[in-house]
Amino acid sequence: MTDLVAVARSLFTSGKGLLAADESVQTATKRLAAYGIPAGEEMRRQYRDLFLLSPGAEDYLSGIILFSETLLQKGNDKKLFPASLSARGILPGVKVDGGTEPFPASPKEFITNGLFDLPERLIEYKKQGAVFTKWRAVTVIEGDQLPTAAAIHENMKRLATYAKTVQAAGMVPILEPEVLITGSHSRARCRKVLEEVLGTLLSVIEEQSVDRASLVLKTSMVLAGSENERKDTPEEVAKDTVEVLMATVPRQIAGVVFLSGGQTPDQATENLSAISAFGKAQHAPWPMTFSYARALQEEALALWQGKEENVPAAREAFIARLRKVSEALGAGSGEAGA
Repeated sequence: MTDLVAVARSLFTSGKGLLAADESVQTATKRLAAYGIPAGEEMRRQYRDLFLLSPGAEDYLSGIILFSETLLQKGNDKKLFPASLSARGILPGVKVDGGTEPFPASPKEFITNGLFDLPERLIEYKKQGAVFTKWRAVTVIEGDQLPTAAAIHENMKRLATYAKTVQAAGMVPILEPEVLITGSHSRARCRKVLEEVLGTLLSVIEEQSVDRASLVLKTSMVLAGSENERKDTPEEVAKDTVEVLMATVPRQIAGVVFLSGGQTPDQATENLSAISAFGKAQHAPWPMTFSYARALQEEALALWQGKEENVPAAREAFIARLRKVSEALGAGSGEAGA
């Protein structure tokens, strides 16, 4: 029987974090198109290979979240990606939600699908080598009108049901209740919404008797909206983010990982550094690390451009960014505070 608590805690090995390489076909196509790279199944495989098989990535990554397609693909080493990762001590995970659709009661908001056939899919993903999973829900901020309590509750209820189902299947759930950065809202408004979202989530988790010790929370940072002219300092982001977490998240959970959510690589690195330092100063009771996608990939993709001859330079940029993000965690990042 799998020791889920041990698996969850191993994602927080000191100085290491997660790469979110779980873009859907549609999102991966858009991501590559932004760099002028034509996307098809083979190009998506090469895109995954660029990052997943980068030599030295195992020094900075404890796990990688994959898209279901990638579980079945082979790298240039002719091995299935999950097997290659496991051999290097990187845990393979998989995104299991079915994407979002408008919430009928409030069409500007979104709910996440994928519960209907989840138990059957989990059996297959586990056979294919995945040991942890991720489910993303999104919360939209628009003035004082959005989010609505109904949309928050429905998404958090689904996240809790997902977590319970995943644990029953012998895998670790990562819960990602993302508060979107799009909008003109203030950092104070974001703080209030994140507090409501996380408070609701942890309440529903308790109601559904989800095991908190083998649960990982993937959260947004508290940030002003992308259309707000005021730019937050890393110290402001850190204070608000850590205070919200300490007010809402029980000490029993395995740990907290942060998403980069529209930040530049430098912003995501600087904010993580400030959060890590402030968290330690406040004796945050759980380990904290990163679970970034674009913030780790952006510089490498700009160099790669889909060309084989650019792979070495692109991988060098990827490892350089991983090193910076790892250093931002500071010493002892994988250990819970007192």
